[in-house]
Amino acid sequence: MAAAAGVSITTVSDALNGKGRLPDATRRHVREVADRLGYRPSAAARTLRTGRSGLIGLTVTTYGEEPFTFTEFAYFAEMARAATSAALARGYALVILPASSRHDVWSNVALDGTVVIDPSDADPVVADLVRQGIPVVSDGRPAGNLPVHAWVDNDHEQAVLGILDHLAAAGARRIGLLTGTSTDTYTRLSTSAYLAWCRRVGQEPVYEAYPAHDPCAGAVAADRLLARPDRPDAVYGLFDPNGTDLLAAARRYGLRVPEDLLLVCCSERAAYATTEPPISTLSLKPGRIGTAVVQLLIDAIEGCGGRQPVEQVMPTELIVRASSQRRPPRTTVSPPRPPSSP
Repeated sequence: MAAAAGVSITTVSDALNGKGRLPDATRRHVREVADRLGYRPSAAARTLRTGRSGLIGLTVTTYGEEPFTFTEFAYFAEMARAATSAALARGYALVILPASSRHDVWSNVALDGTVVIDPSDADPVVADLVRQGIPVVSDGRPAGNLPVHAWVDNDHEQAVLGILDHLAAAGARRIGLLTGTSTDTYTRLSTSAYLAWCRRVGQEPVYEAYPAHDPCAGAVAADRLLARPDRPDAVYGLFDPNGTDLLAAARRYGLRVPEDLLLVCCSERAAYATTEPPISTLSLKPGRIGTAVVQLLIDAIEGCGGRQPVEQVMPTELIVRASSQRRPPRTTVSPPRPPSSP
């Protein structure tokens, strides 16, 4: 490989691993020769040379004890796709790990670093990884004093306030919330923002909380919310299945959406554009977050970051559809009368 490129072995290594102070033209030339020859650096040789495995972990520690419950969420699927691409672009492979630290796989996989999605208060997995000297980057603002190297998150308070103002502008007078019972910052900050908005506008809070990892519990909570004597005329659901849960509950109670009930939920599912009616959704832009957390993690692994934790806030997007737009009352226009006979 070095002979074919006309450079030294060290230059080849630096060019392919993003190291050294090489001119861009040299780096491009080495990579072009490597592509032409089908050359791939040996993972075993890299481990011996750098002390790194080239593996980074990705896990969710918040949602229950089942190893891979989180894979059912559309947010995770999009985030993981982006994270995988970002890792491969920098010569690393992504390993999806079970949610509980009690599984032996954690001790059997030599990780250079780990991304943790939505860590809870005093998260034992994060604490254990840090004790082992493994860099950790959080997808989600860590609660308390979790010692992560960096975190990337959305401005959940502003996102929720924007949704509530949108529903109020559409005519809602009593807005409800479906929220979770976990202690991750997404749930906590979103719920706090709702309660603050209620205080500001003088509305009594109307909400139901349930364990978000339990799909059956979400449907029960939606039913409970719409069965209340102070039933809301609009609802925001924090989790992916809440849109369909609320739509089904509304039908059971004979409520029309959006005429009787306005709906918004947080989801990345494209299917919400084709429900009847289409449901408004908040997108947290997980693709951007997946790319950002992996870049920050690899920077920490390779010693490119500073000593202070890095914090990045990503924008959200409210996709407004028919479920949160109350139709104006129809105006009946009578057909013109024929001229009367003289």
